[in-house]
Amino acid sequence: MIAQTERLELAGPAGRIQLLRNAPESGSRGVAVIAHPHPLFGGTMDNKVVQTLARAFVQCGWTALRFNFRGVGASQGTYDEGRGEAQDLLTVVRELAGDGALALAGFSFGAYVAAQAVQALWSSRDVRAVVLVGTAASRFPVPALPPESHERALVVHGEVDDTVVLSSVLDWARPQSLPVTVVPGVEHFFHGQLPLLKNLVARHLRALE
Repeated sequence: MIAQTERLELAGPAGRIQLLRNAPESGSRGVAVIAHPHPLFGGTMDNKVVQTLARAFVQCGWTALRFNFRGVGASQGTYDEGRGEAQDLLTVVRELAGDGALALAGFSFGAYVAAQAVQALWSSRDVRAVVLVGTAASRFPVPALPPESHERALVVHGEVDDTVVLSSVLDWARPQSLPVTVVPGVEHFFHGQLPLLKNLVARHLRALE
């Protein structure tokens, strides 16, 4: 777990949303909302990749918000194939992210949901950073990122991911001319390489400062 974790609850479209908030020790650059993997396959806000993303954001001065999608943990409702989950994320942004700088991040199914949120919020919010890890492009219709967001976006994928094959992410990214950072020899959950993932994200965030 991350030190100084604050537990929160929020009224969402399908009922209660369970959240965790981690803040930097001094002055927050903005709020990062991080989406977790597939609810029907054990995905929660405590997933190790999601925790790693939260640590990277906090290390770089961001407040990190993680939350359980509907039907997961103490969050009410039932799985909605990404549609309702995107509404859950947008609710978290609206209620807890304030009006300042915003970052959107997600892992696997969560990357699909985060990409929907980027599309929905890009024109109305100051989206400073986008981080998509293990983007579930072979399993869901992940929307293209707005072209203007590309310089703020980091897309990371494991070379030997057998849950979401790398070729599907490249097929999604290619029409957008969107770069993908490929980590050699790494599978979907970044086993043994979470420190490297954290460093990649932190480096990206610092480059945007």
